[in-house]
Amino acid sequence: MNETVLTVEKLGKSFKHQPIIQNISFEVKKGEIMAVLGPNGAGKSTIIRNIMGIMYPDEGSITFHNSQKNMIPRHKIGYLPEERGLYKNVKVMDILLYLADLKSYPLKKAKERAKVYLKKFGLEGKEQSSIDELSKGMGQKVQFIASILHEPELLILDEPFSGIDPVSQELFKKEIRSLANNGTAILLSSHQMNIVEEMCDRLFMIHRGRKVVYGSIEEVKKTYANFKCVIRGKNDRAVLEQISGVQRIEQNEDVSTLYLTKDIQPAKWLKNLPEYMIIQELSLDRISLHEIFIDVATDQNLLQEAGENYE
Repeated sequence: MNETVLTVEKLGKSFKHQPIIQNISFEVKKGEIMAVLGPNGAGKSTIIRNIMGIMYPDEGSITFHNSQKNMIPRHKIGYLPEERGLYKNVKVMDILLYLADLKSYPLKKAKERAKVYLKKFGLEGKEQSSIDELSKGMGQKVQFIASILHEPELLILDEPFSGIDPVSQELFKKEIRSLANNGTAILLSSHQMNIVEEMCDRLFMIHRGRKVVYGSIEEVKKTYANFKCVIRGKNDRAVLEQISGVQRIEQNEDVSTLYLTKDIQPAKWLKNLPEYMIIQELSLDRISLHEIFIDVATDQNLLQEAGENYE
């Protein structure tokens, strides 16, 4: 079993007597990518700021490698904030070396690693360019490099894919996977559920400052994501409503989406579809992580129906 790098236990934080996060507990293990998800205002940034030591919790503890001290060694953490910001009039290499120095990382090694990463991210020859001479995407690459240059044991990425083009997204994803494969514990916050579903090993989803979902992607989908069946073909809604095991129906022109009840056995259910139905195409799979997220964000009660009450 992989070693636990970060343990957050019963974390609580209030502002002006208003609870922002309550009883938050999760772990991040060596070599895993762990997602922290939730709607805007759910408390994600508060959790990250507490981990970073930017603010301190009112309740609970944050420990690094099972240390008894409630203090994270910042030189072992990499952080890419959601709000990007580098000194505009400073040269690329200078800012990378300066930030590495703040993490007590050897200067010579930092310079060698910076050259490798600049080449890898298509920034070779930009070492002496100032940040304000770069495009926004290039600036984001520099900030990403700065967050990993000092070989952190724990890497916190807050919306790392926001505002970058698809090619750069693939570069970031490839590097994040490589870091995890080499043992870096990664805590990732993102609203791009398709990327989270593709990349992350486990997730922790919060709503109104409280946990609603925690587990591996596979466990979460098995527990909370009922099946849905998408049928292309012109079928009357009355016909679809007669099919057993259908919880909800959505129709858009000739495409019908049937959301199924939790106890459905897919193979058996498909055999019982009426023979007179018009089916040009059919697909059946579990609802996506994106749909689970939307359900939480809009209080549609999918999780409540699956046995989890997040009110």
